[in-house]
Amino acid sequence: MFDIGFSELMVIAVVALIVIGPEKLPKVARTVGHLFGRMQRYVNDVKADISREMALDDLRKLQASMQETAQSLEQSVNDTVRSAETEMNRIAGDAPAAVTSTGATADTADTGTPAVTEAPPATDPAKPG
Repeated sequence: MFDIGFSELMVIAVVALIVIGPEKLPKVARTVGHLFGRMQRYVNDVKADISREMALDDLRKLQASMQETAQSLEQSVNDTVRSAETEMNRIAGDAPAAVTSTGATADTADTGTPAVTEAPPATDPAKPG
């Protein structure tokens, strides 16, 4: 974190021994160690919070992208359905006009023979009559 070498640590220890004194040095070292540990935990907590916020932001962007894609897909499907309905309505509207303009049904147009509209009554050979 601070890039301090062993020789620099020894210089700091000697200066601390001279300035603080041998009686108070262990207590000061313990207090400095506790404060340093608290500082490290605080820094790690802040890093974790920032990481969570970044992940949450990425998820929000992904959600917005997915919603946009879903809306686009829904719009595309709706347009296709409307187009198909329009085409079917147009075909359905043209069919009666085609029958009345030619005077024949679709069966006569294909085969050239008139279509049977009603079946003749069925006779039962077992019954006289």
